[in-house]
Amino acid sequence: MSYLHTFGPAGDPATRLGWGLGIVSIVVVLVIAVLLLAAVTRRHARPADPQALAVRSDEGGMSWLYVGVGVSTVVVIACAVWTMFTVAAVAMPARTDLTLQVTAAQWWWSVRYESSEPDRVFTTANEIHIPVGRPVRIELKSQDVIHSFWIPHLGGKMDVIPGQTNVTWLQADEPGVYRGQCGEYCGAQHAHMAMYVVADAPLDYATWVREQLRDAAAPASEPERLGKQAFEAHCAACHAVRGTEAGGILGPDLTHLMSRHTIAAGLLPNTPGNLAAWVADSQALKPGSRMPALALSGPDLHGVVTYLQTLH
Repeated sequence: MSYLHTFGPAGDPATRLGWGLGIVSIVVVLVIAVLLLAAVTRRHARPADPQALAVRSDEGGMSWLYVGVGVSTVVVIACAVWTMFTVAAVAMPARTDLTLQVTAAQWWWSVRYESSEPDRVFTTANEIHIPVGRPVRIELKSQDVIHSFWIPHLGGKMDVIPGQTNVTWLQADEPGVYRGQCGEYCGAQHAHMAMYVVADAPLDYATWVREQLRDAAAPASEPERLGKQAFEAHCAACHAVRGTEAGGILGPDLTHLMSRHTIAAGLLPNTPGNLAAWVADSQALKPGSRMPALALSGPDLHGVVTYLQTLH
């Protein structure tokens, strides 16, 4: 989550500005400290007549004020001009290659990949894949309270406000996984509302998109078939799995759940054990989340988890 080094043009100018203003601030503090120390330790000759103190000249003190005010004015103006150029540099580019609609809710992120071709539109959750070297437009919406979209290695924060759409952008110049976080306190599980941006090489990104566009695979065995039935009976009201009767919109789309690195908005690594614990009692792991404790029977829990593990 460090913002001291960034990896794209949406964040690099602001990072350079941050380092520059930080250095200027340190220099100012050091200069003031040195001058103050010099003034405290300087010895003045005591005049024979104490009344002479009232009429003694300033001994050049005003010239120090003139110099200090003049230098400070030049530095402040330079910093202001640099800031304005930085704001212009990180503004939305004239052209973006991809548009994502990111919707925040307590406490997870829905990510919809837009396209002019309806059959190439799909939805995922809590994990954003983008192609390296291409600017991506991010349209931000909220389902409930104010959130804040923040990927510190790739750009600055943008608030997500109910009732309006805010727009920001990202571009990663190096492949990698960049962690993000809701940057605005939004309730009890605010700290557990993370996301990940995965910057893929162009060919890897095209492969990932092709996989995401596919419907879920049909069950290949009897336990998977029974698990699918249990899932549709207990989970389909909230979750969608394309290619099945599950079409819920209240929770994340699970069509390719096992392709994600984490579950519960970054709370847990996506492993079979964690997945079973989450399905069994999500409230014990993330109290207050919208995922209810389902109180599934042992066979139903095993079946649901078995089926979910097929959703690659």
